[in-house]
Amino acid sequence: MPKAWVVPDNVDTDVIIPARYLTTADPVELGAHCLEDLDPTFASAVELGDVVMAGTNFGCGSSREHAPLALKGAGVSVVIARSFARIFFRNAINTGLAVTVSPSAVEGADQGDDIQVDLAENVVRNRTKGTTHDAEPLPPFLLDIVAAGGLVPWVAHRQASGGKS
Repeated sequence: MPKAWVVPDNVDTDVIIPARYLTTADPVELGAHCLEDLDPTFASAVELGDVVMAGTNFGCGSSREHAPLALKGAGVSVVIARSFARIFFRNAINTGLAVTVSPSAVEGADQGDDIQVDLAENVVRNRTKGTTHDAEPLPPFLLDIVAAGGLVPWVAHRQASGGKS
């Protein structure tokens, strides 16, 4: 059961992964320090498949791919936000971290809620509260990039298959 980790507005990339850990690009090592300045228990308590429910402007600040890598390395399956900083949103897709915008889902979520996300159907379900929320649709090619694990694996697959998905 994927549980919600609720974070406030304006969580910047230095909060997602502090600059002092940018000596590596290993997602697992980065994940061990993910969000530690916001919640020191996050990295040790987050479980594979958990969901971050974020306020507005999530991922603002520096353009660092380490931030979505840290979230993936910690086990986060998707970030649902009221809004994203544009560069974080693109870096998330490029590194294969699922992201979606659903203000109503974030509004109704509490820490630990059981959250189910269907990006293909643009739906976020809060099974704890029994509510269903619309999410902004992602174009199919972005869903394909996330499913492939990021832009580089997606391009490699397309090249290997002669340009077919």
